[in-house]
Amino acid sequence: MDPDLVNELGPLLSAEAAAEAPGAGVDAADLEQAVWVRLLESGRGAPDPADPAEPARWLHRAVRAEARLARRRARREIPYDHRRHRVEDRRPRAGAAGGPGPEPEDALLHGEENRALRSAVARLPGRCPELMKALLSPRDLTYREIAGELGISQGSLGPVRSRCLGCLRRMLAAEVAAPGLRGMER
Repeated sequence: MDPDLVNELGPLLSAEAAAEAPGAGVDAADLEQAVWVRLLESGRGAPDPADPAEPARWLHRAVRAEARLARRRARREIPYDHRRHRVEDRRPRAGAAGGPGPEPEDALLHGEENRALRSAVARLPGRCPELMKALLSPRDLTYREIAGELGISQGSLGPVRSRCLGCLRRMLAAEVAAPGLRGMER
């Protein structure tokens, strides 16, 4: 590629890409790069350096074509956002093929959250720790199975669960509302 052509077209390409990028939903730099690649890959259809009007016209058409491609791609592609999926959806099921695991940061945060929750559950009074452990079990037990394991009637499971969750909610609210000393310590 002719270095003079690159120097001549660079500012024009930057301006064209900056104008088209917001409408295409892409970064202007990505659009610029796509046009440079198009210029390098295409032997024919590239601007003729002998005609001063032709490079500008070709550049304008190439930027618009790349922007159209980006808009089409955006309509067809659905980005995957692993943070939107619930923890239960990522939990491996018995017999399920193991896919890629969560990001290390997510695994650390979820591990800390799980430890805090399990610690609070262990401090609950009465039968609540047993019930909450059964409800939080990775085996995904039904109410009938939980009632059978705990030896209580299925009908009383809902009210007991409600009382336990209320107790857990109050316990966690008290812990969050009363943080330890931060910053200036005695």
